[in-house]
Amino acid sequence: MLVRLERAINRFSDLLGTISAVLFVIMLVNVFVDVVLRYALNTVFIGSQEMEWHLFAAMFMLAVPYTLRAEGHVRVDLVYERLPMAMKNWIDIGGGLLLLLPFCLLVGYYGIGFAHEAWELGETSGDPGGLPARWVIKAVIPLAFFATSISGVGMILSAVNELRGVKHEHHKEAAL
Repeated sequence: MLVRLERAINRFSDLLGTISAVLFVIMLVNVFVDVVLRYALNTVFIGSQEMEWHLFAAMFMLAVPYTLRAEGHVRVDLVYERLPMAMKNWIDIGGGLLLLLPFCLLVGYYGIGFAHEAWELGETSGDPGGLPARWVIKAVIPLAFFATSISGVGMILSAVNELRGVKHEHHKEAAL
């Protein structure tokens, strides 16, 4: 049961990684078009320039759950890598329960109000020709933090499953 739940969460995190990769390609094309328009045609579209940072922000925030799943997140590897596997698993469980989940759930919760307020106010770009719906990018904030908390549950389940001696496709040893 725990292994199936971990695999389902990992698939969700992998999907967000794929979405982030697609957003990166879209952002790359957007930047290329902006540069060509600016230097070849001497014209600028404010909405297109704003789309660059919207795409970057969404790409970055949605990649965090995948990075956590792939164990590419920052930790004190100098200490962590020298520990026995059981200790690493206990650190992942404790860090996930005491630090990661409370922080992500708190920011996600307050982010809902932040995005909702932007939607209710009909917040738009302050620049003429800018993007009309600022709430969209603000809604990515709680989405990303809730997704990171889900990926954190996957990390905790992975550690629990390893402590239980259950083998699965992603091992911490491979990430080091």
